Amino acid sequence: MMGELALTPLLPWPAIVTFAVISLGLSGAGVARGGAGALWRLFAAFVIIAALLDPRLVREDREPQSDVVLALVDRTASQSIGERRARTSKAVAHLHDQLKRFPETELRVATVRDTVSGPATSSDGEGTLVMRGLRHALRGVPAGRLSGVVVVSDGQVHDVSGDVAEEFSKAAPVHVLLSGDRDEKDRRIVVEQAPAYGLVGKDAVIRYRIEERAGAKVRDTLGDLAHVTLRRDDKALSAVETPIGRSGSFKVPLTHAGPTVLTLEVAPVEGELSKVNNKTLVTINGVRDRLRVLLVSGQPHAGERTWRNLLKADPAVDLVHFTILRPPEKDDFTPLKELSLIAFPTHELFELKLKEFDLVVFDRYVVRDVLPPSYFRNIDDYVKGGGALMLSVGPEYAGERSLFNTPLGRVLPVVPTGEVLKAGFLPMVTKVGRRHPVTGNLPGQGIVGRDGSVARPKWGRWFRQIETAARAGHTLMQGASSRPLLVLNRYGEGRVVAMLSDHIWLWARGYEGGGPYAELLRRSAHWLMKEPDLEEETLRAEVQGDKLIIQRRSLTEAPGEITISNPDGSKTKHVVKADRHGLVRLEVPVEAIGLYRINDGRREALAASGAINPVEFADLRTTEHALSPLAKHTGGRLRWISDGLPDIRMVRADRDRAGKGWFGMIKNRAYVVIGVTQTPLLPPLALIVLLLAVIMVVWWREGR
Repeated sequence: MMGELALTPLLPWPAIVTFAVISLGLSGAGVARGGAGALWRLFAAFVIIAALLDPRLVREDREPQSDVVLALVDRTASQSIGERRARTSKAVAHLHDQLKRFPETELRVATVRDTVSGPATSSDGEGTLVMRGLRHALRGVPAGRLSGVVVVSDGQVHDVSGDVAEEFSKAAPVHVLLSGDRDEKDRRIVVEQAPAYGLVGKDAVIRYRIEERAGAKVRDTLGDLAHVTLRRDDKALSAVETPIGRSGSFKVPLTHAGPTVLTLEVAPVEGELSKVNNKTLVTINGVRDRLRVLLVSGQPHAGERTWRNLLKADPAVDLVHFTILRPPEKDDFTPLKELSLIAFPTHELFELKLKEFDLVVFDRYVVRDVLPPSYFRNIDDYVKGGGALMLSVGPEYAGERSLFNTPLGRVLPVVPTGEVLKAGFLPMVTKVGRRHPVTGNLPGQGIVGRDGSVARPKWGRWFRQIETAARAGHTLMQGASSRPLLVLNRYGEGRVVAMLSDHIWLWARGYEGGGPYAELLRRSAHWLMKEPDLEEETLRAEVQGDKLIIQRRSLTEAPGEITISNPDGSKTKHVVKADRHGLVRLEVPVEAIGLYRINDGRREALAASGAINPVEFADLRTTEHALSPLAKHTGGRLRWISDGLPDIRMVRADRDRAGKGWFGMIKNRAYVVIGVTQTPLLPPLALIVLLLAVIMVVWWREGR
């Protein structure tokens, strides 16, 4: 408890000062003239002035406050390298043990973590923001209680400016403990240029550079070679030997629309610190410039206009339409060359430029020797090499002039029985079709009840179907007598779709309410052209904000577990369950910058958080250059943990704050007032008695 004198005036200060000047002036004048009782009048004036000032003895009850030592711990991605994480944890535990010797001191631990903002296309990221973390942590420490700061880091700090040391007060020291080793070596790959978008069918160019650092030097001299590999998924596309410090490039063919995920990896060097920055992920989104479609129409029928209108309505489609104008019943042996005014360029289309088309459609084509067998073999090679073929068939497919009886037959996934089913039926989506992205959520299909029953679809009937037996692929829709109606199949590197009815035009005309003909044909065409969103067996991952979004689709009961390999090498397993459409969606928090590997037991996907060239991994070597000025400015000291952990001492503010083998913390002796006691020095009763006594003495003196 401490006491001090305090004045609590009863009147405003101007009034008291005015009274004091007048009363003391008059009393002083009386004393100067030697009047009787003048000294007693002066004494009375002093008593009245003292009463107006009301002096009191104030006593404070004070509670001592503990000093605060702030430990700022770097837990960013670069701290997971080598022994840094273990050394950091050991240093924090050491601070706890040391400060237990000082009960009046408490340790507060603040953590600096990666700033994860999802995939970035820029070459920069925020990195380790120690200064921002320090400012934020200091806001929570009451003024006058900060005893010192200990920063535990690898020294790779990316928000230190030239005058940052001047920003922090010298009232408390900032000490630094470095978690790495001296003379570390590191190699990394830097993406200099990578397009975010590219045209399908064209090559995208990725430029890169290899950097190697050893000790305090950056090795950019030419000479030694580094082995660099470009991969798509698990397949190596190219591998080259690149001189260190020199730029290299890869040309990547974009084969489909949507994202193409590529991995660039440089072989590690002996004694390298870490491989975490030896690999980087590049995503290029393929965009189709124009879609080139070859439509070959055979016998004229009502559905032919449906195909043509649908394809011509899309401005991004370049359509070449080849039509045979003579139906089979008009076979009058007129030479084919006399049936057209202009000779159709079959040789150019099916021999020279076939591979330039993205999609070939045969609509009710009848074999009439217009296309020789060699052209069908060309189409076979076209599909096998990655092309797309769609068939919409009618009764001709069941007869002798069927495409199945040509060399193209081995490409087709359905075998005709020779029968044509003529009866009204509702196209139904099969069990597999409900899981396939082409027909899975097709508007109007019947809803499956809990008992497995399927409600009637909300679309119109068709009245003709070619009876076939599916020998390959997936049957997504079925029609009369549960026969295949829509079959999709992969053939070599290409794909084939067979629509086994020519009555889809009834949906286009709105018969009995119509149906989603345009959506069905659009999805089928885009599946043929390998649109990623329509792949039936996929595992994809993407970082959005601070979440890792994982999506898996499968036509079968895929494994119920997904394993995620984190950038630091740790693995987590998640049990998942697909919905009725075969979809699994999993969201996982992202806490570190780097490359994530996702595996479901069958497939593997990659996702990267942070920038293409994260600042956090730009230089993995431990350095003292960033934090040394701050420690020096505040009287602190920088020390390598590998040299041993320092002792902690409490020192006065005017003494040395660090020495050989020890860090000093300021002893502030801070306190808070928990109670105040005020005792008047002039109690009212005693003041009245004293004032009356003085007045009586003055009256007595003047009366004589």
